[in-house]
Amino acid sequence: MNVCLLNDSFPPIIDGVANAVINYAGILEGMDGNKVAVGTPGYPDAQYGGYPYAVVPYKSYDTTKLINGYRAGDPFEMQAINVLKDFAPDIIHSHCPAASTVMARILRKETDAPIVFTYHTKFDVDIAAATKSKLLRKESVHALVSNINACDEIWTVSRGAGENLRSLGWEGEFVVMSNGVDFAKGRADDESVRNAVAGYDLPEGVPMFLFVGRMMKYKGLPLILDAVKMLSESGTDYRMVFIGSGKDADEMKATVKAYGITLYEKTEQGTERTDGSLPDGAVIFTGPVYDRNELRAWNTRADLFLFPSTYDTNGIVVREAAACGLASVLIEGSCAAEGITDRQNGYIIEETPEAMFRLLRDVAPDLADTGRVGQNAMDEIYISWEDSVKTAYARYEEILRMKADGELEARRKAVSDRFLDAAAGLIDAFSAVEKSRDRLFDSFRENMYGMKENFSEAERRVAMSTENMKSMLRRFEKNVREETIKAWEKQNELRKAAAGAVKNAAKKSAGTVKKTAVTGAKKTAGAAKTGVGAVKKASVKSAGAVAKAAKKTAGAVTKASVKSAGAVAKAAKATGRTAKKAAKKVLPASEKTTGE
Repeated sequence: MNVCLLNDSFPPIIDGVANAVINYAGILEGMDGNKVAVGTPGYPDAQYGGYPYAVVPYKSYDTTKLINGYRAGDPFEMQAINVLKDFAPDIIHSHCPAASTVMARILRKETDAPIVFTYHTKFDVDIAAATKSKLLRKESVHALVSNINACDEIWTVSRGAGENLRSLGWEGEFVVMSNGVDFAKGRADDESVRNAVAGYDLPEGVPMFLFVGRMMKYKGLPLILDAVKMLSESGTDYRMVFIGSGKDADEMKATVKAYGITLYEKTEQGTERTDGSLPDGAVIFTGPVYDRNELRAWNTRADLFLFPSTYDTNGIVVREAAACGLASVLIEGSCAAEGITDRQNGYIIEETPEAMFRLLRDVAPDLADTGRVGQNAMDEIYISWEDSVKTAYARYEEILRMKADGELEARRKAVSDRFLDAAAGLIDAFSAVEKSRDRLFDSFRENMYGMKENFSEAERRVAMSTENMKSMLRRFEKNVREETIKAWEKQNELRKAAAGAVKNAAKKSAGTVKKTAVTGAKKTAGAAKTGVGAVKKASVKSAGAVAKAAKKTAGAVTKASVKSAGAVAKAAKATGRTAKKAAKKVLPASEKTTGE
């Protein structure tokens, strides 16, 4: 099965929904031969190539100041849609009602794959935090609910989440599909705990309470601070640890100081302490902790997990705490409190600081009982991501069966469907033009490669002929030099012989001076003539040898030149034929594409 997962957040942005998508993708990829592709708005300088599944980032806009660090994606980006379309998904699973679901609807029109939507977060709260305009809030919620209505099946992470969605105007049935946790079941070892909490003031025997999540007031953080203030004023010692970051973190720290509670906060220089006026209790802000094993260690060290949030639809952090045998304090009626029985596998309180204070004061002297409740939480509410995703996968298969049998409930057509129909048609048109352009370019490139190969062959042959010519010239030069040396040596030998003959003749002439002058003169002249003739013959012979060597080498050079010229002519002729074929291919394709 090919599964396309879409979400508006993904690393480098980490939140609960991004963590869910990461676990879905990692577990589904390769399971039963599945393939996964994740579509998400791209972030500058982010690296998306190191995952075992495909990640397709698409164009996004900087809205980080408006939406607390998040960028807004462009769901109409043609290149990303074409990549995901070519992936040929069987199921499209959107985890966000904004850009991700718009892109999901376009992909459905392109692939006919059904859309599953999971409602993770009360997005109306996020919209209210982003704008003060009631009209803008109302229209934004309406647009997102319309997007959700267009999906083929709706999942919620809790029953309370489904009821919240209905309160926003959504109508229809939903399937509760709980998220899992990636913590292994069981407590972290002692050494891991010591390493995680090193440098913090956490005395043994002093109750330690923990909160993990975004530092946002709507998660119930003011309620916690008001409760621990009462605890300090009552003379009860404790340590309250906040792990996470968010826009309200500085305000929370300022509140701790104003309440007179000792504050520890982690900075670049280390852990800074600000003493308060109240003698008992302290609050610690560690900042975000990204290492999952380190978070397990903190959950193992804590005595109670405080999560007074009515905003969260599931509260994965509650199940993460349960994985480590840590019980949670939750608000009655909240989504996070589903499946919790008070003082059996967790603690349920009213949504007031006083109720939180009374519970913490009562359990502080008897931490053994909180351990018992934590163990029950591990045994009863823990669910792994592997089990959660396997359940989801079984539902995927059921949805595909229903689609094949025509049992998927018919969706109501909305105005946005007509707009998305037009958008999908436009994307198809652009895609067709882009593919025609690519075919034309590929044909031209292929022919150019052929021409290049012919030119390369001609160049190779010319280079070989040139090298042969150079070699022949070198041999010619060597032969001429050798023959010239031999000729000069022969001439020297003949000169010496002639000079010796003349000398002998002169001696002989002097010895016979008494003889007649005419006879001696004739003999002397004859000897001289003989010497001169010998010299002349040697010179002629030497010149003939040189001329013969030159003629032989010149003939070889002429043959090499003729051969090289033939190779060049042959390569040029082949290149001409290839260019002619390229023109025949390119011109019709160009005419077909441009209509000219």
